[in-house]
Amino acid sequence: MIIEPRTRVIVTGGASGIGLAVTKACLERGAQVAVNALPGDAKASEVIAGLKATYNETVVSAFADVSDRGAVEDMITSSARQLGGKVDLLVNNAGTSNTRDPIPMSDLDKMTPEFWGAIFSTNLLGPFWCSRAAAPYFSDGGAIINIASIAGLGKSASSMAYAASKAALINMTINLAKALAPHVRVNAVAPGLTRTPWTADWPEARVSKSLSSTLLGRWVEAEDVAHAVIMLAENPSITAQTLVVDAGRGYHE
Repeated sequence: MIIEPRTRVIVTGGASGIGLAVTKACLERGAQVAVNALPGDAKASEVIAGLKATYNETVVSAFADVSDRGAVEDMITSSARQLGGKVDLLVNNAGTSNTRDPIPMSDLDKMTPEFWGAIFSTNLLGPFWCSRAAAPYFSDGGAIINIASIAGLGKSASSMAYAASKAALINMTINLAKALAPHVRVNAVAPGLTRTPWTADWPEARVSKSLSSTLLGRWVEAEDVAHAVIMLAENPSITAQTLVVDAGRGYHE
């Protein structure tokens, strides 16, 4: 697959952060993109309207909460129809975190059933519902890219639940690759500290500490992750893999 004007793409959480960078990277290559966001999200609606003004008919609105199985099925069906009945690339980017209020791993009391449920229903079940709903619409040679995190590989995380959800997503990536082979490839990208709205209000001391733990001493930009997504989407020989994009953090800690 080459991302080009005939390519049909769905990006969940596609109006902000990494998802928006992926959306723009695909649109700039001429692809048609269904941009998913939460219903009632005024900021996302504004962003999608701006994308439509710039890229015209190549942008499709796709509002749904990815943790809601029924809403996902309706969203994927509607998006596929508006994209011409087929899907070439699904990017499972939508996720949730407590990154602004980290929970120490030792604080087990804050790991309530409600907290676990909220994290897993979006970060793990969301990508599964989207992938399952999209499976019948994939063209031969299609691809799914899951946005994971280095937290899922044992690095520091905002909470135990977040890290576990991303570890499970990495494992599910492998199993989806087995389930959908040979017609659809499934891979993941695991970013490190990335400059997004999630990290925009971090205290300077926290940012400095995080950046000092990388070999390159720099943020990962959302566009860096988008480039990795495009590479995995276009390489026909890569499946069941997780590509780390973390400015060398994995080799510093």
